[in-house]
Amino acid sequence: MAASRLGLLAPSRSVLLLCDLQERFRHSVAFFPEVVAVASRVLQGCRVLGVPVVVTEQRPDILGPTVPELGVQDLPKHPKTCFSMLVPAVEAELRANPKIEAAILCGIETQACIMQTALDLLGRGLDVHVVVDACSSRSQLDRVVALGRLRQSGAFLSTSESLLLLLLRDAQHPHFKHILQLIKEPAPDSGLLPLLGALGGL
Repeated sequence: MAASRLGLLAPSRSVLLLCDLQERFRHSVAFFPEVVAVASRVLQGCRVLGVPVVVTEQRPDILGPTVPELGVQDLPKHPKTCFSMLVPAVEAELRANPKIEAAILCGIETQACIMQTALDLLGRGLDVHVVVDACSSRSQLDRVVALGRLRQSGAFLSTSESLLLLLLRDAQHPHFKHILQLIKEPAPDSGLLPLLGALGGL
């Protein structure tokens, strides 16, 4: 079996996609502050490990900018109207790095932009890792059904901590102490535990 089908990750062959964590969703998406906090620690870990990062915004003229606490002020934001993140500018970024084999997804909403982005990436032959504690929806029913659909379609479901450790792989890694600081405290509760029964576990 190919290593990629096992869901292994290497920083030099991965990309982090941060989807639509914008101001207008702050009071409508369930567990929004917690999801942003978890996505931020994934982002910090990916920056330390050299994983490139792509950020999108859905109709920023209407839905506002990316929330500042995510910590992407220095990164370009790709505006979009379609639900998938794979707009031409993002496609160009991915083509510019032909070594990329895996995409890590965080953001909202799970049943819309996250799912359609994941399906597009899977269709292009990339492994997709959905960080379940860094994705949410307005409706928890939509969230849990979408996570099940993503798993059926071949995406890997992961928590933020296990994903960062998978990127790290070794306690002798030069950035181990930095990653350890990020995960030393458990990730904020983003409401997943009550959903696990419906998913049959993750």
